[in-house]
Amino acid sequence: MIYRVCKSFEIENGHMLSKHPGRCRFPHGHSRRVDLVISADRLDENDMVCDFKALKLAVKDYLDQHDHALMVNSDDAILDSLEEQYRDRLIVLEGTDPTTEVLAERIYGYVERQIRAGGVFTDPKTGNSFSLPTHLTLERVRVTETSSSWAEYGIA
Repeated sequence: MIYRVCKSFEIENGHMLSKHPGRCRFPHGHSRRVDLVISADRLDENDMVCDFKALKLAVKDYLDQHDHALMVNSDDAILDSLEEQYRDRLIVLEGTDPTTEVLAERIYGYVERQIRAGGVFTDPKTGNSFSLPTHLTLERVRVTETSSSWAEYGIA
């Protein structure tokens, strides 16, 4: 048997898909929901898969980099003009369009590295520490783009 939990986050995120033949090649944004699905074959000493606070602290800064940021392909012809205008909130992907699928994969990779490192995170408000045990399995990251569209990256 397996235990499974999900922690969800919301970010506002823009992108432009230079390879797209339609309107998606223009800058546009989404209110995105990011779901992290974590599993374990046993509960920890607190009878949890892991503390939701640990997940929140583990991804807070990474997701904040994407919040109210514009993601673009390094090959996009207008990148030079964007770099000056959006300097602080521009994420450039090398030769890759920043699709929702790619965003899900990037978040998955980041969270997976946090778990494998056995990260310990301190809540700045309380000073309490929370850890992500290394035995956890990140099953998938689902990123919702619109009310009717999402992309997922994870274990098949």
